[in-house]
Amino acid sequence: MAYRLFEPGVDPNAVLGGGAICFVFRKGDLLVGPSVIGDYLPIFDELVEISHLILRSNYMGELDGRPAFAVEVDESAPDPLPFAFEQLRGTFGTLDEGAWLIAGRAAMIVDWDRSHQICGQCGHRSHYLETERAKRCPNCGLVAYPRVSPAIIVLVERGDEVLLARGIRQSSGMYALIAGFVEAGESLEEAVHREIQEEVGIEVDGVQYFGSQPWPFPHSLMVGYTAQYKAGEICIKPDEIADARFFAPHGLPPIPPRLSIARKLIDYYAEKHGIELDVP
Repeated sequence: MAYRLFEPGVDPNAVLGGGAICFVFRKGDLLVGPSVIGDYLPIFDELVEISHLILRSNYMGELDGRPAFAVEVDESAPDPLPFAFEQLRGTFGTLDEGAWLIAGRAAMIVDWDRSHQICGQCGHRSHYLETERAKRCPNCGLVAYPRVSPAIIVLVERGDEVLLARGIRQSSGMYALIAGFVEAGESLEEAVHREIQEEVGIEVDGVQYFGSQPWPFPHSLMVGYTAQYKAGEICIKPDEIADARFFAPHGLPPIPPRLSIARKLIDYYAEKHGIELDVP
């Protein structure tokens, strides 16, 4: 069964129970397995074994007509067979893309709820608001929303070549696109130019918006751009980049999997050049 209809909602008084679909997290890992509703997300009735270890739950809305909740359990919770906790990245493919994106939303909500139990300004316990995803401190009035950290990611082309880089922490040999977080007071386009200059030392122009993707690791929003090489020689930032170069269309190195906007940008580039990538 593929999830087709998700209607977001906020209701701090909603009761977790019955046939509610549960996005259950244990230390950031998602619970998946064969469910009685025919997919890989459990309903509450299938969580009897670990229900006493639920720390927090947040109503997310309606998923294919069922209430859906983001749930966090204690790190001591066992795998309630036939389900098992898996890293969220690894559940792409087990879950269809729509359900995986909703799982990412749930992960962000769980992270926000865990880290905003106490007001960061005065130390009092914060309370959920009734009408929006936020918490308000009853003592000082500070309102805390789920954190979203914007980051840019950019496909740089030089003629028919594409710029790809390998990070120093990337042991698999995979190459990806230049990316980085947006700084305070900076526009998205300014971040594109700055990150490219800082990481590989070149200049670009023709910066154009491509698309965006929420990235729940733990709370980013990736904003994709395309750009054209303008000037300069590649000079890598050695504390972040191990290698960077322009690749020809038929000579691409290992690239990211299809779940990421990085791959969507690279697929866009490949399609322009009539290439069908055989990487999953």
